[in-house]
Amino acid sequence: MGLFGRKKRGGDRYADENYDRYADDGYVDDGYIEDGYADDGYAEDGFAGEYDQGGYDEPAGDAPRTGPYDFDDVADLLENVVDQRLDLGSVILPVPPGAQLQVEMTPQGAPQAVHLATEHGRITVAAYAAPKSPGQWRTVAADLADSLRKDGAQVSVETGPWGRELHAVTANADLRFIGVDGYRWMVRLVAAGPHGAAADGLPLVAAARAIMSETVVRRGSDPLPVRDPLPVVLPPQLAEQLAAAHQAQIQAQQQAAAPQQQPVPPPQPVPQQPRRNTGGSAMQQLGLN
Repeated sequence: MGLFGRKKRGGDRYADENYDRYADDGYVDDGYIEDGYADDGYAEDGFAGEYDQGGYDEPAGDAPRTGPYDFDDVADLLENVVDQRLDLGSVILPVPPGAQLQVEMTPQGAPQAVHLATEHGRITVAAYAAPKSPGQWRTVAADLADSLRKDGAQVSVETGPWGRELHAVTANADLRFIGVDGYRWMVRLVAAGPHGAAADGLPLVAAARAIMSETVVRRGSDPLPVRDPLPVVLPPQLAEQLAAAHQAQIQAQQQAAAPQQQPVPPPQPVPQQPRRNTGGSAMQQLGLN
């Protein structure tokens, strides 16, 4: 059974789901692809009741619709699983067993993206501002597929639990993009792995879908441009560790860039002058004569 169980809202029911084994600023890094978002429209704020799900990609076959969840819908249930979740502000994620966190920072030291590195590949989840009306993922997926193909990737559109998914084979990695529209938000997951890892039915894809099914999106009430990434906020302990590491890195770079001072050579000993006396000349006293 899913960690949130069943949650009823406005007549809808989230079905149980087994959680068995298991980007962002609008891009996938490491040379995979960059899909720059450009939209000057603004998402409306304020909640006006249940939204119409018309226009969403429907799940494949009779597959039940699970998460991702809106924070307001499951806030009370999160208290029971808070120690099993990674709270990144705009998204709250389950962490697969054995996964390691990889935090991508801006040059200014702010968190830009958080990746979950698993034994099968890397998974990145990010949320974006969206209008009240659904359909943003459909548009984003089409733009992303065009951009991938222009970069030479082989792209196929497949049907997953939430509708369309993109499977891309690039020169550097295989990718799977999963997107879901919510109320004033869109969440996108990118699973990246070695060649062949992102095919349907393989462990990386199963892990990605399980994570998406238990993801919680915290949209907030601030008006934001459509497609703007929702901010990533690190847990305090992790933020402190990264801030200290970032400061140490800056200090190391400054020290490396500082002009190197020439070492001052140690003083050379001054040879003692032999004394002249009745025993002979100076040369004779040194045994040179």
